Amino acid sequence: MDKKHTKHTNLVKKYNDNFAPNEIAFLGTKCGVIANLVHKVSKRLSNYNLGYFDASHAKDVEQNTLAEYTFHHEGNLQINTSSPVNKYEQRLQFYNHDFVFINGNHYQGAKQILILDDEKEASVKKRLDQLTNIQFIIKLNEDSRYFDCLLERFPNIKNITSYTINEVDKISNHIHNLIKENIAPVKGLVLIGGKSTRMGRDKSELVYYKKPQKEHVKELLESCSLKTFYSVQASSEKENEIHDTFLNLGPFGGICSAFQKDPNSAWFVIATDVPFVNNELIQLLLQKRNPSKIATTVKGKNKEFPEPLITIYEPKAYGKLLAYLAQGYSCPRKMLINSDIEIIEVDDNLIRNINTPEEFEQVKKKIEY
Repeated sequence: MDKKHTKHTNLVKKYNDNFAPNEIAFLGTKCGVIANLVHKVSKRLSNYNLGYFDASHAKDVEQNTLAEYTFHHEGNLQINTSSPVNKYEQRLQFYNHDFVFINGNHYQGAKQILILDDEKEASVKKRLDQLTNIQFIIKLNEDSRYFDCLLERFPNIKNITSYTINEVDKISNHIHNLIKENIAPVKGLVLIGGKSTRMGRDKSELVYYKKPQKEHVKELLESCSLKTFYSVQASSEKENEIHDTFLNLGPFGGICSAFQKDPNSAWFVIATDVPFVNNELIQLLLQKRNPSKIATTVKGKNKEFPEPLITIYEPKAYGKLLAYLAQGYSCPRKMLINSDIEIIEVDDNLIRNINTPEEFEQVKKKIEY
């Protein structure tokens, strides 16, 4: 039987809601009330990268002929563009946000918060089809009522958690839990198969701890409960190997290839030429991991730049890496030093690279001693 013809490569999709990786729409009351609540909640969740998706309420808006980007000297940015709403473009714009709030009076979110406002029964009745995944209810007043249309469509709606609009802390905590639920799992990636030009032989096969270094590093990551893969150049059918689909880009290509295989996990990337990396350092990165950043990485206390090959790359790093590649750069360190990252300072020797036969012999004796 012939295989069904497919026009496009079957890629693993990055998880998204309608417009963003993680979103929630507020609907059921005036836009001003929604915007005010969003800003109050945002102040309590300011550790995260948050967005708000709304519609202009101006009656007459001229079509922009020029996209304007106005930067404040402290880093704030105001944008006016001529772009229409397009879910694929919005997903690119919201790529780095941990959570996006949506004004559900204008756009439909994949998850919803219904606000009960006695004056808006007719409005809610029109939007019943948008209520596909209600997370909780907010009552505008203590005695706000459940409309008959809601009780008819959702017989158990009174069992859904509810708050009054003044319980901002409780509302914020509930949303905080929705953010935490969406934090990506971490997988391990051991980079092997490099040219090892200065060493003269494959650095991943060198033995410091009674076994090839690639096995030692993989076991370190697995001891921290991380499902771990080898990054290899050649095509591979082995379950524990990810072969490069981004060719001739070195470690950069290995990291992008891992994200292509699974864009919904964070990747803890470690090279095999850093033999002093130990379980404590790996645990430290996992404990200090900041999933709201592009990556969590280490830097030697006396070094200027972070170490890109001892780094947890978050799913949002994938888009950043591809954006740098589109500009002609294939250096993961360049991406890191120009992005919002979490840096952990450690002793320089802990992340020392070993590149020559002489260094290998010295370090091996030191470890054995």
